[in-house]
Amino acid sequence: MSEENSSLALVTGGNRGIGLAIAHSLAKAGHRVVVTYRSGDAPSDFLAVKMDVTSTESVEAAFAEIEEKWGTPEVVVANAGITKDGLVLRMSDGDFEDVINSNLTGAFRVARCATKGLLKLKRGRLIFIGSVVGGVGAAGQVNYAASKSGLLGMARSFARELGSRGITANVIAPGFVETDMTATLDEKRREEIAKSVPLGRFCTADEIADVVRFVASKEASYITGALIPVDGGLGMGH
Repeated sequence: MSEENSSLALVTGGNRGIGLAIAHSLAKAGHRVVVTYRSGDAPSDFLAVKMDVTSTESVEAAFAEIEEKWGTPEVVVANAGITKDGLVLRMSDGDFEDVINSNLTGAFRVARCATKGLLKLKRGRLIFIGSVVGGVGAAGQVNYAASKSGLLGMARSFARELGSRGITANVIAPGFVETDMTATLDEKRREEIAKSVPLGRFCTADEIADVVRFVASKEASYITGALIPVDGGLGMGH
């Protein structure tokens, strides 16, 4: 990493929720931050570029724009993703493939594009946002769990392939996080979930973002191929 912390960081899906918290945390650490968004308005606090991770053309165009305007991202956080939950007997091919395409193949498209610039720099951080569900599974989330589990094999392969060039690749696996999505759960379900977590509560987006900031820092330069859980103990041993 650069001696000064003014390196460029890219956060996909950085316009809300965990992605936005990560963007704020990296900015606080001194990084210049570019966020990607697929729809709606770009957040005004950061540099921003439109990107649809399900389209190779969109990802490549966004990287070309970023590099032309602001330089090569040294820290790349693959955070963009979707859910299409449903019981397995009712889950269509389309619902399965859409989630894999966005969460797993989308992360690959982003990391593949980022790698070209990182190899020239001979340094960098690839950080994939996984999920505790990738290790422990979840009823109604066969597609989501498969996509998040796949990130680990992918990140570890990136770690082996790129490690000699000073590039690390890690997965951060959040548990249940306070976001707009979990805010819609009814109180009884929220209590049930909290009781299943050893720490007895949901995680905040900032707690995820703080770990991302550490993994992006020079203090984490010898960590690669790791699965880092931030789940209150929910996925112990997975």
